[in-house]
Amino acid sequence: MRRTRLAGALTAVIALALTATGCGGGDTPAAPSAAGAAAAPDRVEPLPAPASPRLPVTVASADGRRVTVDSAERIVPLSGSLSEIVFTLGLGDRVVARDVTATFEQAADLPVVTRAHDVSAESVLSLRPTLVLAESTTGPAEAVAQIRDAGVPLVVVPAAKDLDDVGTRIDDVAAALGVPASGTALRERTAERIDAVREKIPAHADRPRVAFLYVRGSAAVYLLGGAESGASSLLEAAGAVDAGKESGLEKDFTPITSEALAAAAPDAILVMSKGLESVGGVDGLVKIPGVAETPAGAARRVVSVDDGVLLNYGPRTDRVLASLVDQLYGEGK
Repeated sequence: MRRTRLAGALTAVIALALTATGCGGGDTPAAPSAAGAAAAPDRVEPLPAPASPRLPVTVASADGRRVTVDSAERIVPLSGSLSEIVFTLGLGDRVVARDVTATFEQAADLPVVTRAHDVSAESVLSLRPTLVLAESTTGPAEAVAQIRDAGVPLVVVPAAKDLDDVGTRIDDVAAALGVPASGTALRERTAERIDAVREKIPAHADRPRVAFLYVRGSAAVYLLGGAESGASSLLEAAGAVDAGKESGLEKDFTPITSEALAAAAPDAILVMSKGLESVGGVDGLVKIPGVAETPAGAARRVVSVDDGVLLNYGPRTDRVLASLVDQLYGEGK
């Protein structure tokens, strides 16, 4: 329960930051090493031959219910990650609203009716959805219950934690939409692309120690990721060591201190692009107590990935992984 609350709080902070700084993916981080990462994941790539939903279907929801879906004509995904999957399955033309964390271009013109853990049931219901997709961490619970009590089919998908969740999430969403074959095709395409990125990791490269820092200068939030941050799986897939996890941080996030950073001793620092911008780029990041004294801070070695995709664990995760690999092992690294 504690982990869920912490993860929920982090998601809410991310949503607030995206609201304050805009939802586009076109930020230009201050560090040269980050330039390619922020610009790449602006669009999703739908399947070339999307199928039409075959409904009704009855599916298992992560809240323990069985939900019957009769129509997928008006879909409201309550997170950016779920929106990404729906659009990539080729059903984006049926989505009628978005969460603020849906930052890709195809969703840009949709009305924002939710902000992660600030779901507005009234706004959702005003769009007459025939299907609502939620995460197991979506809230508040009262809003979710209000949507369900209005008679709208609401399917809950387990929150993503690591790379192993990618295929399962795609299958769950595809099943609820009545396009299981498309789900299989997307799952296989995504897995193949992730495997292809892994093959590009230099075989004899030293494993860099990378610390995931969640920073929001405007909100004075400075956190060091641990074993449950959500980034460990990506870092390990990129051939790196999660420095926070390796230093003994077992929970998701802990406040940044000089002592914690010294114990983590990262060779590189991973941040979200808007977080890097919020502290004034690399110049501001190294002013956070303890950062400049790490090997990463001394070398100003910062890896930046767009907020909207870093921890989504979905169809664009291969791009996230490719960006990490390129920034960690590219020329001159």
